[in-house]
Amino acid sequence: MNTIAVQSVPSVVRPGGPAVSSPVGSGPAQEATPLGSLIRSHRLRIGLTQRELADLSTISVRAIRDLEQGKARRPRTDTVRLMADALRLGPRARAALEAAAQQGRGGAGGWAEPPAPPTALHAMVGRAGEEAVLTGELAAATERLVNVVGLAGSGKTRLALAVAERLHGTGMPVLWHAFPGSPAEYLSGHEMELTARLTAVAADLFGFGPGPDGAAAGDTAALAELLGESPALLVLDGSPAVAPRVDRLTGLLRACPGLRLLVTSDAPWGVPGERIFLLSPLEVPEEGADPAENPAVRVFLDHVRRARPEFTAGPAELERAAGVVRLLDGHPGALAAAASWLVVYDLAALCRTLAEDPAALLDHLGGAGGGAGLRGSLLERLDRLPAVPRALLDALCGGPAAGPAGPDRGRELADLTALTGLTLPECGRLLRELLLSGAVRAEHRDGTSRFRVLGPVRSAWACRAGATAAAH
Repeated sequence: MNTIAVQSVPSVVRPGGPAVSSPVGSGPAQEATPLGSLIRSHRLRIGLTQRELADLSTISVRAIRDLEQGKARRPRTDTVRLMADALRLGPRARAALEAAAQQGRGGAGGWAEPPAPPTALHAMVGRAGEEAVLTGELAAATERLVNVVGLAGSGKTRLALAVAERLHGTGMPVLWHAFPGSPAEYLSGHEMELTARLTAVAADLFGFGPGPDGAAAGDTAALAELLGESPALLVLDGSPAVAPRVDRLTGLLRACPGLRLLVTSDAPWGVPGERIFLLSPLEVPEEGADPAENPAVRVFLDHVRRARPEFTAGPAELERAAGVVRLLDGHPGALAAAASWLVVYDLAALCRTLAEDPAALLDHLGGAGGGAGLRGSLLERLDRLPAVPRALLDALCGGPAAGPAGPDRGRELADLTALTGLTLPECGRLLRELLLSGAVRAEHRDGTSRFRVLGPVRSAWACRAGATAAAH
């Protein structure tokens, strides 16, 4: 199988025991390469098992097996040297081994086709700028660890799919690992052994593996032999809300010098070298602008047509659609959920209901909260904030509420100092935490920056405050 689009097993636990063999029919068998044939012939000539060669060379058994079977075709220079030393090769045999390894590093690194990302189920709208920036950074390796953060439903996975597809189009191999709970926004293929391997590597990153001296280190080493020193992309979709082990993350990047990591998560990892890429909701249409030209309106109308294929958007419907987008602040997941209600509501009734309480209408939209709905998902994310940023969120939510005409205009940073009594640097640090949480969005116009709470977040926060007051 040429496509390595990996969906994780139900839990982030390293599979025990030996490597899982690919089942019959899971993909075409690998043919031994000249390098693999040389290694195997030299090993058998001196009577070594793969385990004995692994002990002598300090290379994992899995990596040796992959080299011999032709699954790994781009070994690192150090691997070839260690293998030649362990096999006690003379100058001529060593040169032949190095030449075979160099041949395997050519082109796409020995892949019949570069492994591809999963297939997206829906087109991406309104993210061309973000896609171009991330693709450029990862292609040039100016960034090797990019973490796309934002609220659940903001389109992080869809953006990662688009970037991975662009890089794959340049010939870069793409490996994809989805953590449990990741949204099923794509169609993926399966290759059992690689699924188990990437699951083990991901588990080891977060400290679920047995440690640097255990079997998970062999999984990382085997992955390194598969990738060699050539460029490759590893996508970790739906990362847990905890930071990985820095030593193991560093070890992975060092073992795979051409590897780039693209992570989707609802919060930064906070590790050295991390490039935090905040994905805000889509821009809302300005008053008086043509709604048909706004990407968020187009996204909403695409979902409307899925619910009601006969729907046509005249001028009045376009204005109502723009009103929905303003009330939901262009949040893609919320727009999809709102559109699904049009099997019951008409568009005018939907606007009125959303104006009263956006989160209540969208509670059927599941998120990271395990089916708790949009309100529960938002509150779960915000509850992980420290107390002081949550106090600032309280202050921001105390401003003008969103209404049928659209959301509040937001506040400037100087306004927040007057509101809270904090200094400008203190407000800036707290505001940054709220921005990275996805609760607040920034608008930069006419040389000024204004910050406002997203409509669904404001509604959920107000509901929490009302419930707390009623309990007391």
